[in-house]
Amino acid sequence: MPAGFNARILRDKKARAGVNAHELVRRAYLYVARNQTLPPQVRYQAQLQLNTFGKYTRPTTVKNRCVETGRGRGIIGEFGLCRYQFRLKALNNELPGVKKASW
Repeated sequence: MPAGFNARILRDKKARAGVNAHELVRRAYLYVARNQTLPPQVRYQAQLQLNTFGKYTRPTTVKNRCVETGRGRGIIGEFGLCRYQFRLKALNNELPGVKKASW
């Protein structure tokens, strides 16, 4: 399967797009829902509005994944690669500024 067509990668891209699109509105509703000085009815309405958002608008659905393989563990964030892909690319001099530290 070619890189970028992994279902997990596509799902993560969809989640990232949804979070970016609804971030401002979600934060506003969260602020109102958690503000103890506001009347309970207003806070309740804000909570109901939060519940209408889809699951891909929640920031917790975004997970770092390897851009090559879609692996969800051992991700080196600066490069977006899992450990194995990072090592392969580093040994082939495909990552600028990265070289083997010990021989």
